[in-house]
Amino acid sequence: MRRSRWMGLAMVLVPLLFYAVFMLAPICQSFSYSFYKWDGHSAATWVGLDNYLSFVTDPVLASTLSHVLVLIGFFALLPIVLGLASAALITRRALPGMALFRFIYFLPQVLTSVVVALVFKRLYGPEGPINESLRAVGLGSWTKAWLGDFDWALPALGLIGTWVTFGFCMVLFISGVSSIPTELYEAARVDGAGPLREFFAVTLPGLRSQLAVALTLTITGALRTFDLVWVTTRGGPGTSTLTPAIALYRAAFENPQVGQAAAIGIVMALLCLLIAVAIGRIAERE
Repeated sequence: MRRSRWMGLAMVLVPLLFYAVFMLAPICQSFSYSFYKWDGHSAATWVGLDNYLSFVTDPVLASTLSHVLVLIGFFALLPIVLGLASAALITRRALPGMALFRFIYFLPQVLTSVVVALVFKRLYGPEGPINESLRAVGLGSWTKAWLGDFDWALPALGLIGTWVTFGFCMVLFISGVSSIPTELYEAARVDGAGPLREFFAVTLPGLRSQLAVALTLTITGALRTFDLVWVTTRGGPGTSTLTPAIALYRAAFENPQVGQAAAIGIVMALLCLLIAVAIGRIAERE
C-alpha cells in the first residue's frame, strides 16, 4: 500500500518538477531579463519598465501590434466565417464526395508551415502563377510583386493564413454540427424557419464550444505567427509585415537586445493567456 502511494505521489511530482524546471524557470528568468538593457555579453543595466513602454513609444514595435490585428482578421475571423458557412451548407444535405472535400480543405493543417510558405512565395512571385493568370486574361496592369509591395504584402500574407486555418475551422464545425440533435432542426422547420433562421437559431448556438476553440487557437496563432512571415517576407518590405515574433527574433539574435526580446515575449504570452481566458469565460457564461 505504501509503495503504491509513493508511486502515485512520484507520478504527480515528477511531471510538476519537469514543468517547473523547463517552463516556469525560463519564464521567470525572461521576466527578470525584461527589466534590463542587456546585449547578452556586457553588464546589464536596469531600465525598469522601459522595455515594456517601448510598445507605445517605439513606432516600429507599435506597428507590430497593428499588423497582428490585421492578421487576426485573416487568420481567425475570415476562416471562422467561411468555416461556419461551409459547415452549414455541407451538413444540410448529404452529397457524394464530401469526405474527399473535407480532406482537401484540411490538408494545409497536415503540411508544415515552411512548406506552405515556400509554395505561396512561388505563387506570389513576379513571374508566378497568380501574375501569369492575370496577364493571360488581360489584367496585366493588376500584376504586382505581391510580397514585395508595401500595401499588399500584409493582406497577401494574411490570405495564406486564411487558407491554412479555413479547413481546420470547417472540419471542427462540421463535427460540431453532427452532435446537434436533429430534433432541434425538425422543430425549427415545423415552426417555418428558413435556412438562415435555422442557422442562427439552432446551428450557431449549438457550435458555442467549437467557436470558442476555433477563436482561441486561431487568434493566438495569429499573435504567435513567425515561420510564415519569416520564410515569405522576413518582416518586409521595410516593416510592413513585421510581427511581434519577428521583432522578438531580431532583438534576441540579429541585434542583441535581450531585455527587449524578453519583454516582447512576456507581453505576447500575457496577451495569449488573457485572450484564451476571456474566450473561455464568455463561452461558459453563454
